[in-house]
Amino acid sequence: MKVVIIGAGPSGLVTCKSLLEAASLNFPFNPIVFEQEGEIGGTFRYRSYENSNLVSSKQLTCFSDFRLPSSHPDHLSLENYVLYLRAYCEHFKLTERITLCTKVVDIRRDPASGHVVSYVRRDQKSGQWETTPKTVHAQYIAVCTGLHVLPSIPAIPGIENVSGRSTERVEDRAQVFHSQDYKSRAQLKGRRVMILGSGETGMDIAYEAVKAGSNEVVLCSRSGFLSFPKALNDFELFGFKFESKTPVPIDSLITNLAETAYVHPWVAASHVRWFISDFVLKYLLWLLTGTRAGCNQWVGELEPDRLGRAYVFLNKSHKAMPYINRPYRNRSKWLDYISRYIEPPEDSPPQTHFIVDLAPFPNGFSPDGQALFPASSRKDAVRMADRVVRPDTVIYATGYLQDFGFLDKSSKYATPDEANMRNVTREGDESVAFIGFVRPGVGAIPPLSEMQSFFWISLLKGQVTRPLSPPHYHLLVKKDARIRYGVDHSSYMSTLAKDIGAAPGLWQLWWEYGTHILVCYCFGAAFTSFYRLFGPFRSPTSTHVIKTEIWDTITRRGILGNLTMGLIPMAFYLSINAVVYVVAVIWQVAQKITKTPKFYVF
Repeated sequence: MKVVIIGAGPSGLVTCKSLLEAASLNFPFNPIVFEQEGEIGGTFRYRSYENSNLVSSKQLTCFSDFRLPSSHPDHLSLENYVLYLRAYCEHFKLTERITLCTKVVDIRRDPASGHVVSYVRRDQKSGQWETTPKTVHAQYIAVCTGLHVLPSIPAIPGIENVSGRSTERVEDRAQVFHSQDYKSRAQLKGRRVMILGSGETGMDIAYEAVKAGSNEVVLCSRSGFLSFPKALNDFELFGFKFESKTPVPIDSLITNLAETAYVHPWVAASHVRWFISDFVLKYLLWLLTGTRAGCNQWVGELEPDRLGRAYVFLNKSHKAMPYINRPYRNRSKWLDYISRYIEPPEDSPPQTHFIVDLAPFPNGFSPDGQALFPASSRKDAVRMADRVVRPDTVIYATGYLQDFGFLDKSSKYATPDEANMRNVTREGDESVAFIGFVRPGVGAIPPLSEMQSFFWISLLKGQVTRPLSPPHYHLLVKKDARIRYGVDHSSYMSTLAKDIGAAPGLWQLWWEYGTHILVCYCFGAAFTSFYRLFGPFRSPTSTHVIKTEIWDTITRRGILGNLTMGLIPMAFYLSINAVVYVVAVIWQVAQKITKTPKFYVF
């Protein structure tokens, strides 16, 4: 059974490995990977830049059966993550299945069965692509090209008016480019930089511009953001400092019990857990930092109806926030004495007075290159209303578009938006899967891709019970929202695990693995290793990973952290689920009674 996988990023690699592992006499999967670039790694290799790091922890991001030693930092550099992917390929002997410099140009249905895949190769010496495509027949297709493909560049009137210094030197000329072309601080030194977009990449570049010695840095945001550090730092209460030698990665804080396991369908459908946790978190942030907009975030707040876990992707690139906050932070000393969040020490060289100006997204540029900002009551808009901003470097940190031009239109293939079976495949057309086309609000795409590959393979093998339960894992969006592929990491992982019969029950877990694993599961986040204790992808390495790495993420929270972020929320949500369960039973009994025929004897 030939399976063509398009893309050798994390999603393509884990799909290839999962297919090889699941191959059997009845399902002799024979995967091959086509990658148009000269190396594996995808976005992590070809859209990286100097000083770039993962914002998701290694504990969550690494694949379930190939881990990194404890000597590695919690958050890897992109360069080291690509090295990890290479080691993964070598360990599971995937390299021989990957064909580099090979671009898929057309996929169409074979009238007999399966699909015909056309591809061209690039000559490594000349760099030229073949003009005559070759073809291969495949029973299955896995599209793993990723969310970051084509730069999204919105039209801004007058952008051509951006100008550099009046000099003939090339390095002084105006620069307007997309963030995919940003590589090092040298591009920012001595420049007047404007960054369009306040996502994680935009935040990274703003910080890099400060450290590069830019003359001015303006970060433009359309509608705000929700800022959190990728690892929680120290804080003080009444002068007592609570500090940790190893800050806890934020993506390991959400617990399983009553969050993803043992959640009544009515509770899941209402999303009440998300709304309650948002409410509690806002006031906890206010207590610790003085603001509810984000973690020590004093400007750039989202609209109230979009502020929370249920709506947005958390922005975990936090290093630029001290420079953004400076004109806005206003908190009395006595409140700071009661509680204070302590930002990590500033990297060298220190810029103790530098300000990154937050501004609205510009409407355009005047003929003399001045940015024209819309009038608004936003704090940043009021502050920037009288400012004259003439950048000589404009960077579009405006994200990416996906391109599926290689899918033959007459064959009526689905796109990820039409993949109505867990965002992986379209019902009735399960031979084509889209792996890695969801993004978690808090979490990482690679472990989601691993679970998606498990789901797709189980679906092909007929091991998934249909109909599927309702999807209660999507982030809530408005009707006109541009991005609709957001999911809650833990809810999505748990749903896929239930679909394939890999979500453990508490009694079953304790009976087979004992108390230690049970406690880890209840207090731990939705790590893939938990879903390899049972089911079709059971792995002998899972228990060791859980008892060491995952247990470490729990103990690092400390007693106070496990009480406030674990035990209390668990007890509260279990109570809600218990009440709803009783109400549901009473409702079902009442329904049966009212529908039971009544017989009368005369």
